[in-house]
Amino acid sequence: MMGTPVILKIILTDCSSQRLTLPHGLPVSVDDLKDEVKKQCGLEGNFRLQFMDSLFGNEFLNLTSMTEVVDKGTLRVCDVSRPTAILNDHERSAVAVLNPQISYTLNDSSSLSSGYVDTDVQSIESTSPRSSWPAVFHVPKFSYDVELKLQQEGLTYVQNGTVLMPEPKLKSAILDGLVQEIVKYKVYVTDKEMEEWHKVLSKHIRGSCTGCGGWKTSLKYKLSNYRTHLRKLGCPEVTVNSLKNKPVGKKSAAFGVKKAKRAEVNFCPTYPIAETEESLEAMQRALLLDAKKRNNRDIVKLKMEKTFALRRHEVVRDGPMVEDFMARWPALFEVAEINSEFKRITTKPLQSKFLSQLDLHSGTLMKLFQKRGGQLGGRLETIISQMANCDDVDAGRESIIKGLCIYMGEDPKDLVREYV
Repeated sequence: MMGTPVILKIILTDCSSQRLTLPHGLPVSVDDLKDEVKKQCGLEGNFRLQFMDSLFGNEFLNLTSMTEVVDKGTLRVCDVSRPTAILNDHERSAVAVLNPQISYTLNDSSSLSSGYVDTDVQSIESTSPRSSWPAVFHVPKFSYDVELKLQQEGLTYVQNGTVLMPEPKLKSAILDGLVQEIVKYKVYVTDKEMEEWHKVLSKHIRGSCTGCGGWKTSLKYKLSNYRTHLRKLGCPEVTVNSLKNKPVGKKSAAFGVKKAKRAEVNFCPTYPIAETEESLEAMQRALLLDAKKRNNRDIVKLKMEKTFALRRHEVVRDGPMVEDFMARWPALFEVAEINSEFKRITTKPLQSKFLSQLDLHSGTLMKLFQKRGGQLGGRLETIISQMANCDDVDAGRESIIKGLCIYMGEDPKDLVREYV
């Protein structure tokens, strides 16, 4: 492509981008391209370039080879000097109030003169120790004496088939270790999820004809007792189910127990350090005004991060109507914040995850469309023929989604809106 003029789109901030014209073609190396970006965009300091990769749902990945750069492609500038945003004086003072642990400084050697804002602004999250529910479970490492005892009992089982009959102290130590491992993921575990732990444990401890049925029952009681301990400590995931939070007339322990779904990693997190419900409510009221201001995306993003725990408590505890929730949190219903909120709850990116799964199952969906007969089959045939003559990834995804709507007997116009 050398010698052929090339035009690139350079994203500088969430709301700032410009064209980069290369009249003599693409440079030989990534460093040469960075020099050209500095020159034409007026940037200073250390930064990296990222390219939009269609193989991963148009996510931005670090640019390491010029083979990834194409004419009319999109690149993004990311500041690597520090994981912070560069704001003006007014915004910097507001951010300092929100999170004094983050330092925002401007100097010639470490900033971008264009007012660059890193799209990966440091997250202000509550101190939640949760992780997503694992696909493969592993028995945790116990204390040295417990491991030694289990090793001896395992050898005895291999030699003569004698199962483990643990003394109370040993059994309690094993159950404590298992409970500590389980609460890394959630404090309320379904019977199916407990069965997954049971299968893993049965490979290490032999105690009954079913593998270790007695251990499973004991583990349930141990976890229940541990939840009581957490409730006394004020753990939000447990206190939300306390009797004082139950509706009048339905104050029973079994009524309406609120548990995290499998994908909800941060189900009901604690408030950020040094914050209270009153201080977060004040921040929520300020957000109503901030959301109406122009060019105020960075402040809104930081405050939405800060008030995440307050929103989750509202959703889990009160279950508000969508209309009421929109009135209190209008900024949440922007595309960027919907993606951010989804990631805060599940720790997974919404858009790229959805598109990657759509690409993964598109072949199966196409076969499903082809088998459909009748009037719906005729409409699906039009979708299939359009995809056969289309090389555009985004257009193909749109066709799959429209086809799925038709297959389910729905009007795709109600889901996909086209703006011309």
